[in-house]
Amino acid sequence: METMSVGDFKTHFSEVLKKVMAGKEIGIAYGKKKEIVAKLVPRTQSQQKRKIGILEGKARVTFARNAKLSEAEFIGL
Repeated sequence: METMSVGDFKTHFSEVLKKVMAGKEIGIAYGKKKEIVAKLVPRTQSQQKRKIGILEGKARVTFARNAKLSEAEFIGL
């Protein structure tokens, strides 16, 4: 994975997008420590199915087609 600073990312945005579209992963580093705070990946990689984690094979979620939720129910009032 290639890593670049925020400044380089902003300066070379178009080239970075071309690299990502070509299949490369790009890490964006920030601050004095150059800590990677974000990662750009090609769209096909980000669309892979995600595992449920510890509930895999133990639980299933199904939503009814006519399920409705008021704003109060949504925010927990």
